Amino acid sequence: MLDTGALRAHLLAARLAGEVATAREDSLRNYRLFAARDPRALIGIDPERSWGQRELLGLMADRCGVSADPLHTSGQDVIDPERTLAALDAFALAIAGAVRRGVPVLFGTGHPRQLLGFYAALADAVSAAGCEILTPAQGRCVDILTRFGLRTHHLDYVRGVALVREPASGRRGGEPGAHSHSPLPVRLALAAAAESGGPLPGLVVGDHGWVCGAGQLGFEAIGLADSDDPAPFVGEAQGTVSVVVPLDDAVRSGHYRPLTRYVLKRACLSQ
Repeated sequence: MLDTGALRAHLLAARLAGEVATAREDSLRNYRLFAARDPRALIGIDPERSWGQRELLGLMADRCGVSADPLHTSGQDVIDPERTLAALDAFALAIAGAVRRGVPVLFGTGHPRQLLGFYAALADAVSAAGCEILTPAQGRCVDILTRFGLRTHHLDYVRGVALVREPASGRRGGEPGAHSHSPLPVRLALAAAAESGGPLPGLVVGDHGWVCGAGQLGFEAIGLADSDDPAPFVGEAQGTVSVVVPLDDAVRSGHYRPLTRYVLKRACLSQ
Protein backbone atom coordinates (compact mmCIF):
# COMPACT_ATOMS: atom_id res chain seq x y z
CA MET A 1 0.00 0.00 0.00
CA LEU A 2 1.14 3.56 -0.65
CA ASP A 3 1.80 5.47 2.54
CA THR A 4 0.19 8.87 2.91
CA GLY A 5 3.19 10.71 1.50
CA ALA A 6 3.45 8.46 -1.54
CA LEU A 7 -0.28 8.68 -2.18
CA ARG A 8 -0.12 12.48 -1.96
CA ALA A 9 2.66 12.43 -4.55
CA HIS A 10 0.56 10.16 -6.77
CA LEU A 11 -2.49 12.43 -6.48
CA LEU A 12 -0.40 15.35 -7.69
CA ALA A 13 1.44 13.44 -10.42
CA ALA A 14 -1.78 11.95 -11.85
CA ARG A 15 -3.55 15.31 -11.47
CA LEU A 16 -6.22 13.74 -9.32
CA ALA A 17 -5.53 16.65 -6.99
CA GLY A 18 -3.39 19.75 -7.16
CA GLU A 19 -3.94 21.52 -10.48
CA VAL A 20 -6.57 19.39 -12.20
CA ALA A 21 -7.96 19.36 -15.73
CA THR A 22 -11.33 20.76 -14.60
CA ALA A 23 -11.78 24.23 -16.05
CA ARG A 24 -12.60 27.07 -13.69
CA GLU A 25 -15.20 28.29 -16.17
CA ASP A 26 -17.03 24.94 -15.98
CA SER A 27 -17.02 25.00 -12.18
CA LEU A 28 -18.38 28.54 -11.97
CA ARG A 29 -21.08 27.74 -14.53
CA ASN A 30 -22.21 24.74 -12.48
CA TYR A 31 -22.21 26.80 -9.30
CA ARG A 32 -24.52 29.30 -11.03
CA LEU A 33 -26.79 26.50 -12.22
CA PHE A 34 -26.96 25.00 -8.73
CA ALA A 35 -27.76 28.38 -7.20
CA ALA A 36 -30.62 28.62 -9.71
CA ARG A 37 -31.76 25.10 -8.71
CA ASP A 38 -31.28 23.76 -12.21
CA PRO A 39 -31.85 19.97 -12.09
CA ARG A 40 -28.77 19.45 -14.26
CA ALA A 41 -26.65 20.71 -11.36
CA LEU A 42 -28.76 19.45 -8.44
CA ILE A 43 -28.37 15.80 -9.62
CA GLY A 44 -30.73 14.52 -6.94
CA ILE A 45 -29.98 16.89 -4.07
CA ASP A 46 -32.86 18.95 -2.69
CA PRO A 47 -31.16 21.94 -1.00
CA GLU A 48 -32.62 22.67 2.40
CA ARG A 49 -32.13 26.40 1.82
CA SER A 50 -31.08 28.77 -0.92
CA TRP A 51 -27.42 28.88 -1.95
CA GLY A 52 -25.93 31.94 -3.59
CA GLN A 53 -23.06 31.66 -6.03
CA ARG A 54 -20.56 33.24 -3.64
CA GLU A 55 -21.68 30.98 -0.80
CA LEU A 56 -21.24 27.94 -3.05
CA LEU A 57 -17.79 29.15 -4.02
CA GLY A 58 -16.92 29.44 -0.34
CA LEU A 59 -18.22 25.93 0.32
CA MET A 60 -16.20 24.48 -2.55
CA ALA A 61 -13.10 26.34 -1.37
CA ASP A 62 -13.59 24.79 2.07
CA ARG A 63 -14.39 21.25 0.89
CA CYS A 64 -12.14 21.02 -2.20
CA GLY A 65 -9.56 23.75 -1.91
CA VAL A 66 -10.55 25.66 -5.06
CA SER A 67 -9.84 29.38 -5.14
CA ALA A 68 -12.38 31.37 -3.15
CA ASP A 69 -11.67 34.49 -5.23
CA PRO A 70 -14.76 35.31 -7.33
CA LEU A 71 -12.52 37.31 -9.68
CA HIS A 72 -10.60 34.14 -10.58
CA THR A 73 -12.74 33.18 -13.55
CA SER A 74 -10.49 31.20 -15.90
CA GLY A 75 -7.78 28.58 -15.95
CA GLN A 76 -7.68 25.27 -14.13
CA ASP A 77 -9.19 24.39 -10.78
CA VAL A 78 -7.03 23.31 -7.86
CA ILE A 79 -8.02 20.54 -5.42
CA ASP A 80 -6.14 20.39 -2.14
CA PRO A 81 -4.56 16.91 -1.80
CA GLU A 82 -4.78 17.14 1.99
CA ARG A 83 -8.55 17.40 1.72
CA THR A 84 -8.58 14.43 -0.65
CA LEU A 85 -6.51 12.33 1.76
CA ALA A 86 -8.67 13.24 4.76
CA ALA A 87 -11.84 12.38 2.84
CA LEU A 88 -10.37 9.06 1.64
CA ASP A 89 -9.77 8.14 5.29
CA ALA A 90 -13.41 8.96 6.12
CA PHE A 91 -14.54 7.04 3.03
CA ALA A 92 -12.55 3.98 4.19
CA LEU A 93 -14.06 4.23 7.68
CA ALA A 94 -17.55 4.16 6.16
CA ILE A 95 -16.66 1.05 4.13
CA ALA A 96 -15.25 -0.59 7.26
CA GLY A 97 -18.40 0.30 9.18
CA ALA A 98 -20.61 -1.34 6.56
CA VAL A 99 -18.51 -4.50 6.69
CA ARG A 100 -18.55 -4.54 10.48
CA ARG A 101 -22.37 -4.28 10.45
CA GLY A 102 -22.65 -6.80 7.63
CA VAL A 103 -25.12 -4.63 5.71
CA PRO A 104 -25.94 -4.94 1.98
CA VAL A 105 -24.09 -2.45 -0.23
CA LEU A 106 -25.09 -0.87 -3.55
CA PHE A 107 -22.40 0.46 -5.89
CA GLY A 108 -23.13 2.71 -8.87
CA THR A 109 -21.29 5.09 -11.16
CA GLY A 110 -22.00 7.73 -13.76
CA HIS A 111 -18.34 7.60 -14.81
CA PRO A 112 -17.96 3.93 -15.84
CA ARG A 113 -15.02 4.46 -18.20
CA GLN A 114 -12.92 6.02 -15.47
CA LEU A 115 -14.28 4.70 -12.16
CA LEU A 116 -15.73 1.24 -12.80
CA GLY A 117 -12.49 -0.48 -11.78
CA PHE A 118 -12.25 1.53 -8.55
CA TYR A 119 -15.74 0.59 -7.41
CA ALA A 120 -15.53 -3.01 -8.68
CA ALA A 121 -12.42 -3.70 -6.62
CA LEU A 122 -14.17 -2.32 -3.54
CA ALA A 123 -17.24 -4.43 -4.30
CA ASP A 124 -15.07 -7.56 -4.60
CA ALA A 125 -13.44 -6.90 -1.24
CA VAL A 126 -16.70 -6.01 0.53
CA SER A 127 -18.34 -9.14 -0.88
CA ALA A 128 -15.41 -11.30 0.24
CA ALA A 129 -15.84 -9.83 3.72
CA GLY A 130 -19.43 -11.08 3.84
CA CYS A 131 -21.59 -8.16 2.67
CA GLU A 132 -24.22 -8.74 -0.01
CA ILE A 133 -23.68 -6.64 -3.13
CA LEU A 134 -27.09 -5.59 -4.42
CA THR A 135 -28.07 -5.56 -8.11
CA PRO A 136 -31.75 -4.49 -8.18
CA ALA A 137 -33.63 -3.57 -11.36
CA GLN A 138 -31.03 -5.06 -13.69
CA GLY A 139 -32.12 -4.61 -17.31
CA ARG A 140 -34.89 -2.16 -16.44
CA CYS A 141 -35.37 0.94 -18.61
CA VAL A 142 -34.96 4.51 -17.43
CA ASP A 143 -35.42 7.67 -19.51
CA ILE A 144 -32.63 10.18 -18.94
CA LEU A 145 -32.46 13.71 -20.27
CA THR A 146 -29.16 14.18 -22.11
CA ARG A 147 -27.76 17.01 -24.21
CA PHE A 148 -29.24 15.14 -27.19
CA GLY A 149 -32.72 15.04 -25.64
CA LEU A 150 -34.58 12.36 -23.69
CA ARG A 151 -32.88 8.99 -24.21
CA THR A 152 -33.91 5.55 -22.96
CA HIS A 153 -31.16 3.72 -21.06
CA HIS A 154 -30.92 0.27 -19.51
CA LEU A 155 -29.69 -0.27 -15.97
CA ASP A 156 -26.88 -2.83 -15.96
CA TYR A 157 -24.32 -4.19 -13.50
CA VAL A 158 -20.68 -4.98 -14.21
CA ARG A 159 -18.78 -6.76 -11.43
CA GLY A 160 -21.44 -5.62 -8.98
CA VAL A 161 -21.36 -1.96 -10.03
CA ALA A 162 -24.46 -0.32 -11.49
CA LEU A 163 -24.27 1.80 -14.63
CA VAL A 164 -26.52 2.74 -17.52
CA ARG A 165 -26.27 1.94 -21.21
CA GLU A 166 -28.06 3.26 -24.24
CA PRO A 167 -29.67 0.16 -25.83
CA ALA A 168 -28.27 0.89 -29.28
CA SER A 169 -24.70 1.14 -28.01
CA GLY A 170 -24.35 -2.18 -26.18
CA ARG A 171 -20.63 -2.67 -25.58
CA ARG A 172 -19.62 -1.21 -28.92
CA GLY A 173 -16.04 0.01 -28.99
CA GLY A 174 -15.35 -1.39 -25.54
CA GLU A 175 -17.47 1.32 -23.93
CA PRO A 176 -18.39 0.05 -20.43
CA GLY A 177 -21.44 2.29 -20.12
CA ALA A 178 -22.76 5.83 -20.51
CA HIS A 179 -21.64 8.93 -18.66
CA SER A 180 -24.55 10.20 -16.58
CA HIS A 181 -25.26 12.67 -13.79
CA SER A 182 -28.89 11.61 -13.37
CA PRO A 183 -30.32 10.42 -10.02
CA LEU A 184 -33.03 8.45 -11.83
CA PRO A 185 -31.05 5.18 -12.05
CA VAL A 186 -30.48 4.96 -8.30
CA ARG A 187 -34.12 5.88 -7.63
CA LEU A 188 -35.16 3.07 -9.97
CA ALA A 189 -32.79 0.61 -8.29
CA LEU A 190 -33.89 1.49 -4.76
CA ALA A 191 -37.58 1.42 -5.68
CA ALA A 192 -37.15 -2.00 -7.29
CA ALA A 193 -35.36 -3.31 -4.19
CA ALA A 194 -38.19 -2.08 -1.97
CA GLU A 195 -40.91 -3.46 -4.26
CA SER A 196 -39.29 -6.89 -4.35
CA GLY A 197 -39.28 -7.15 -0.59
CA GLY A 198 -35.56 -7.89 -0.73
CA PRO A 199 -32.83 -6.22 1.29
CA LEU A 200 -32.20 -2.49 1.06
CA PRO A 201 -28.66 -1.13 1.11
CA GLY A 202 -27.09 -0.12 4.37
CA LEU A 203 -24.57 1.83 2.32
CA VAL A 204 -24.58 3.26 -1.21
CA VAL A 205 -21.20 3.98 -2.81
CA GLY A 206 -20.92 5.98 -6.01
CA ASP A 207 -20.77 9.37 -7.68
CA HIS A 208 -22.97 11.95 -9.38
CA GLY A 209 -26.66 11.02 -9.16
CA TRP A 210 -25.92 7.73 -7.40
CA VAL A 211 -24.56 9.30 -4.24
CA CYS A 212 -26.84 12.37 -4.33
CA GLY A 213 -30.02 10.49 -5.17
CA ALA A 214 -29.44 7.81 -2.55
CA GLY A 215 -28.50 10.29 0.14
CA GLN A 216 -31.57 12.40 -0.57
CA LEU A 217 -33.74 9.31 -0.05
CA GLY A 218 -32.25 8.78 3.39
CA PHE A 219 -29.65 6.11 2.65
CA GLU A 220 -26.10 6.38 3.94
CA ALA A 221 -24.18 7.44 0.86
CA ILE A 222 -20.50 8.06 0.18
CA GLY A 223 -18.69 8.89 -3.02
CA LEU A 224 -16.30 10.84 -5.18
CA ALA A 225 -16.85 14.26 -6.76
CA ASP A 226 -14.98 16.77 -8.89
CA SER A 227 -14.66 20.48 -8.18
CA ASP A 228 -17.28 21.34 -10.82
CA ASP A 229 -20.01 19.28 -9.09
CA PRO A 230 -21.24 21.22 -6.05
CA ALA A 231 -24.28 19.00 -5.36
CA PRO A 232 -22.50 16.20 -3.44
CA PHE A 233 -20.66 18.75 -1.29
CA VAL A 234 -23.88 20.61 -0.52
CA GLY A 235 -25.37 17.24 0.36
CA GLU A 236 -22.46 16.58 2.69
CA ALA A 237 -22.75 20.04 4.26
CA GLN A 238 -26.44 19.52 5.04
CA GLY A 239 -25.98 15.94 6.23
CA THR A 240 -27.68 14.27 3.27
CA VAL A 241 -24.45 12.67 2.03
CA SER A 242 -22.04 11.14 4.53
CA VAL A 243 -18.64 11.46 2.81
CA VAL A 244 -17.49 13.11 -0.42
CA VAL A 245 -13.91 12.70 -1.67
CA PRO A 246 -12.77 15.69 -3.76
CA LEU A 247 -10.73 14.65 -6.79
CA ASP A 248 -10.72 14.77 -10.57
CA ASP A 249 -13.20 12.07 -11.57
CA ALA A 250 -12.20 11.85 -15.23
CA VAL A 251 -8.54 10.83 -15.41
CA ARG A 252 -7.34 7.47 -16.75
CA SER A 253 -8.86 4.51 -14.90
CA GLY A 254 -5.48 3.11 -13.90
CA HIS A 255 -4.70 6.21 -11.86
CA TYR A 256 -7.40 5.23 -9.32
CA ARG A 257 -5.81 1.85 -8.47
CA PRO A 258 -3.52 3.27 -5.76
CA LEU A 259 -6.59 4.88 -4.18
CA THR A 260 -8.32 1.49 -4.14
CA ARG A 261 -5.37 -0.10 -2.35
CA TYR A 262 -5.23 2.78 0.13
CA VAL A 263 -8.95 2.59 0.94
CA LEU A 264 -8.90 -1.20 1.34
CA LYS A 265 -5.90 -1.05 3.65
CA ARG A 266 -7.46 1.72 5.73
CA ALA A 267 -10.68 -0.30 5.91
CA CYS A 268 -8.68 -3.40 6.99
CA LEU A 269 -9.78 -5.32 3.89
CA SER A 270 -7.74 -7.23 1.33
CA GLN A 271 -8.29 -6.92 -2.40
